[in-house]
Amino acid sequence: MSFETLDALRALLADMPGPDAEAVQGATDRNGQLTKPPGALGRLEDLAIWYAGWRGDARPAINAPQVIVFAGNHGVAARGVSAFPPEVTVQMVANFEHGGAAVNQLAKAFGARMDVVALDLDTPTADFTAGPAMSEAEVVAALRAGWDAVDPQTDLLVVGEMGIGNTTSAAAISAKLFGGDATAWTGRGTGVEGGALALKTKVVADGLTAHAEAGDGLDVLMRLGGRELAGMAGAIARARTLRVPVIMDGFICTAAAACLERTVAGALDHVVAGHQSAEGAHPRMLEALGKEPLLSLGLRLGEGSGAALAIGILKGAVACHSGMATFGEAGVSDA
Repeated sequence: MSFETLDALRALLADMPGPDAEAVQGATDRNGQLTKPPGALGRLEDLAIWYAGWRGDARPAINAPQVIVFAGNHGVAARGVSAFPPEVTVQMVANFEHGGAAVNQLAKAFGARMDVVALDLDTPTADFTAGPAMSEAEVVAALRAGWDAVDPQTDLLVVGEMGIGNTTSAAAISAKLFGGDATAWTGRGTGVEGGALALKTKVVADGLTAHAEAGDGLDVLMRLGGRELAGMAGAIARARTLRVPVIMDGFICTAAAACLERTVAGALDHVVAGHQSAEGAHPRMLEALGKEPLLSLGLRLGEGSGAALAIGILKGAVACHSGMATFGEAGVSDA
């Protein structure tokens, strides 16, 4: 299963599998027999049942989580929209590969395999204020790189990103997909403020004007996105074909994922929001997608760090669901 064009991916998205109804029912029945008052574990119960449905197992386990960090460079960064120069993308990729970033520590802490996929770092995307950020061939290549990066044996996926300038891209995507002006969606990103924030906001506004005729989410991704955003979107789509649940990261990852949802409604049913980031527009985006975050800790690092931290929440939910005794097994009265 693969694709060579955006139309072919659209067709795949329209024919994706759903959760296993029998597993959902079995998990629901089991949850009702566990040694606890009904609902006592709150959202953990819902998460476990959701996970069981996608894995097709009423009593599942999480044994092989995977974290993938995608990296790309943005032509729009040359407009001065970030507090850091584009060279930082390459430097941080090396840091990921040597195990020195925050996401490396979190992946290790929760037993996740971590992969880094650098996407044509020597060739930034085009400045989206002057034309599409990518051609169709370029965005398809990045989407397919994400698709191919997912290990078919994984049972839980986290995707993250690194790319100087990508909060500008994410802001433009969000404004185009959800409506509203550039000011409502443009935040500080790496820490810009004052005149630099005003410049960043203008760049987003110019991008929206340049692509007023953009179509569905995949078209918006091609016009306003970056290779690392496309990589994340491709990996999330691939996970759906494998019935692998996904934990979504912060503002940039959510913008990438939203491109799938705005192409085919329901494309993110296998996705939960790992956290609500400190980027100002992220709560608004999560609300528009109907995703309630698992954590809200003021994180704004990216890299997949918030979602990697949330692996522990999902592991805890599944461990309680599958490992707890039922009233009958424990010899405890449920009257």
